[in-house]
Amino acid sequence: MMRALLKWSLRIVLFAIALVFALQLYFFARIGLWTTFDPSSTAFMKSRMALVREKNPDATFHQRWVPYGAISDHLKRAVITSEDARFAEHEGVDWDAIEKAYANNEKLKSGSRPGRQRARIKGGSTITQQLAKNLFLSGERSYLRKGQELVITYMLEFWMKKQRILEIYLNVVEWGNGVFGAEAAARHYFGVSAAQLSASQAAQLAVMLPNPRFYDTHRGSGYLTRRSAAIARWMPDAELP
Repeated sequence: MMRALLKWSLRIVLFAIALVFALQLYFFARIGLWTTFDPSSTAFMKSRMALVREKNPDATFHQRWVPYGAISDHLKRAVITSEDARFAEHEGVDWDAIEKAYANNEKLKSGSRPGRQRARIKGGSTITQQLAKNLFLSGERSYLRKGQELVITYMLEFWMKKQRILEIYLNVVEWGNGVFGAEAAARHYFGVSAAQLSASQAAQLAVMLPNPRFYDTHRGSGYLTRRSAAIARWMPDAELP
């Protein structure tokens, strides 16, 4: 009886390992495909669409894919400056940024920085990590999901050049209620194409990224104005891939 139980337990474990391995192969193959073909949607887009349409079946979503060269360099520099200053240098994960973000968040939680309690909690995620989450993963937070995110992150860096990673990111990231990608965002907020964005407009879009649905309805936010001005000053130094 015990031997049979052990045998079945071993089979279950081996089956689980095989499933995990098959899933990693699926991710690896999809990413390889996307080096040439553009993803039509992402896991995050689908989850957002399903959630919104539960309340409003007629809700529309806006996204229009544009190539890397049709996106303003101002926006590329602004997003790198705001989200991932060492994007062109790291190999997918910026461990120094994660360490600094953790120290910053601990100070915010402890209240050791008076007057800064409304500052946003930072995650230290790189653009590649954010793209990994957007493409494949749910919004839940767990160590297992974080581990999968890291695996996908290194897959992206293995298959793709930095320029392609940034191109996909800028075309699929959420920029407001039902607004995905740089082209839709530029037209939604400023009535111009992604290629026509000015430095100040690009800086504002970059600052919106951590909380785009909030800023879609709070465009007069004082923090948004101040942070956008700072990003506009720093972004000329950003290194483009």
